[in-house]
Amino acid sequence: MAKRNETSEKAKTTTASETAPKTPIVPQISYSARFTAKVETELASKTGTSLELSEYQKRLIQNYFLGIDASLKMAEDKRMKKAQSKRDSLSVTWQNINMQSLAIDVVARSRIGYDPALPNQINMIPYKNNTTQKYDVVFIEGYRGLEMRAMKYALNTPTDIIVKLVYENDEFTPIMKDDTNTIESYIFKVTRPFDRGEVIGGFYYHRFKEDGEKNHLVMLSLSQIEKRKPKYASTEFWGGEKDVWQNGKTTGEKIQVDGWREKMLEKTVFRAAYSDITIDGKKVDDAFMSVLNSEATNRDRIENKGNYIRDDSERIIEENANLEEIDMEDAEIVTAKDPEALEPTKSANTENNTESYADYKKGKESEYPPENNAPPEDPQAQKSTEPKLGF
Repeated sequence: MAKRNETSEKAKTTTASETAPKTPIVPQISYSARFTAKVETELASKTGTSLELSEYQKRLIQNYFLGIDASLKMAEDKRMKKAQSKRDSLSVTWQNINMQSLAIDVVARSRIGYDPALPNQINMIPYKNNTTQKYDVVFIEGYRGLEMRAMKYALNTPTDIIVKLVYENDEFTPIMKDDTNTIESYIFKVTRPFDRGEVIGGFYYHRFKEDGEKNHLVMLSLSQIEKRKPKYASTEFWGGEKDVWQNGKTTGEKIQVDGWREKMLEKTVFRAAYSDITIDGKKVDDAFMSVLNSEATNRDRIENKGNYIRDDSERIIEENANLEEIDMEDAEIVTAKDPEALEPTKSANTENNTESYADYKKGKESEYPPENNAPPEDPQAQKSTEPKLGF
């Protein structure tokens, strides 16, 4: 009798556990997917039209999130290392980013094909805009990004583009067009490969295999190359003298930095070579024009440090500084070697329930609080590594 009662009690317990309501597992949305959705929302509110992104563009935009997040963290670390009296009160976080402007820039660059996950294509730097009290993310095109854009929109795409530095012990002979020669060319010999001497210049050559008469040779002396050196070039890269700092102040002393001068000279000639490619007006689209316009503004921001051009058409530079650059002296470009490291840590019971971007776009955000559309926090996640998003 006792055994029968015990069996009956077990049956009741089993039935109760099976019929008890289960707590639904809410899928975790990756930050990069939320960023992609936010970009679409901001762009739609700005243009008044919805935007359909290809899967490739969505992947690029998620790469932009990872790159920008790393850049913001580096800038915020620098801000916090400053003395309290010199530290800007506005933290460099996602909540303080001009998202509408960022959305337009990110979509335009993803449509062209810049991938921030690839070296030397595109870099992102936050600047503070004192008028809006927000940070604008400035996009700096790398030399590989310039190459990709030039080849994509070229009127006549060269078969090869050759870029070389010439040293004092090399032999270089240009063959220019004249009455007896219709094809530009050159003779270049490195006679002493391990003792080439100092750099005396450089050249680039556009070669067209099918139409040699289009071949184009341009020679640059060392002084012409150095004229193209950026106004605020870092001595860490270009070499030269650098101020000695101690306890947050300059000591008045200077040290010599070797840098990577030859590599920077070569990159300068490389940029000149791809900037010299004629763009086909029929290939120009709104993404290309958007990038050109933002580049003009960004150039003003960098060249006029502390001055923000509010009305670009009239070239009015305000007396009061409206744009401040985050201290990027001796800055290094951050590349996310392991993109997953920048994503939130998932607990074991949610790892297999990560929601896709497509599901997120179908309206899943309504399951979360309307004020931020954010998924419930994972109590096992590492709080110190998670970015605090304003979306």
